[in-house]
Amino acid sequence: MSSHSESGKLNSLFIKKASAAFINDAHITMYWEALNYLDKPIMDKALIEYDAFEKILKESGVQIFYFPQDDSVNMDSIYCRDAAIATSKGMIICNMGKAGRRNEPLAQQRAYEAEGISVLGVITAPGTIEGGDVAWLDAKTLAVGHTYRTNEEGIKQITALLKPLGVEVIVVPMPHYRGPADVFHLMSVLSPVADNIAVVHSPLIPIVFRNELIARGFELVEVPASEFDSMGCNVLAIAPRTCLMVKGNPITKSRLEAAGCKVIEYEGAEISVKGGGGPTCLTRPVSRD
Repeated sequence: MSSHSESGKLNSLFIKKASAAFINDAHITMYWEALNYLDKPIMDKALIEYDAFEKILKESGVQIFYFPQDDSVNMDSIYCRDAAIATSKGMIICNMGKAGRRNEPLAQQRAYEAEGISVLGVITAPGTIEGGDVAWLDAKTLAVGHTYRTNEEGIKQITALLKPLGVEVIVVPMPHYRGPADVFHLMSVLSPVADNIAVVHSPLIPIVFRNELIARGFELVEVPASEFDSMGCNVLAIAPRTCLMVKGNPITKSRLEAAGCKVIEYEGAEISVKGGGGPTCLTRPVSRD
């Protein structure tokens, strides 16, 4: 088993159910605009979507842990990848760049400790880092996006935590794109789905990093501009070449299939598209085979 992979067969993960994150319609009404959702999620539909999403994970045989409802956090806690990073020596607890999510890392730390999962370290202010900005390229290489959510000090701290594990950190300076208020992570434009296949949106990837992926032998499955906002680039590998993605991205789906991948789709209008968080964001993998 390994925690240093984005595409090995999923062995265990945490999720935060829509019922525990969105809570109810009144809660959504109070907070969705302040949290920069594209539109107000419809609670009843969100619950149906999430049940179907969870069923896919269960049918894959993965061990599922659940983050509980916690009054210290808000709707964005459904996107549970962002508050921690899994390593072979335990979880790294993040420090969120989005002010409305600052309490999520501590809430997650409590859940890990309750399950007996060790903590390797904690990113502290003024450092910030979010899990959506990190992606394992291989067992010894972690790519980290330098974004509005992950700053230089946060990158410095995670580099120091990973150095004793023999892990190299590659820093990827990301573009301004839509500015500080937008949810734009490294994994908004990169999803490894096998050791040698990555889903990418090249117009928003720095040339040096794109060349690095090619030099490492990755086949790049390109997401067209028409499918970027509909989460075409946010693809979760359940196992090598077995991919989970939001419905509504037929071009990317066909390109994945042409690359030899099996694609499973789920309805994600409420739980993914409106909040800017696809299947990678909705899961916090702990270990993969």
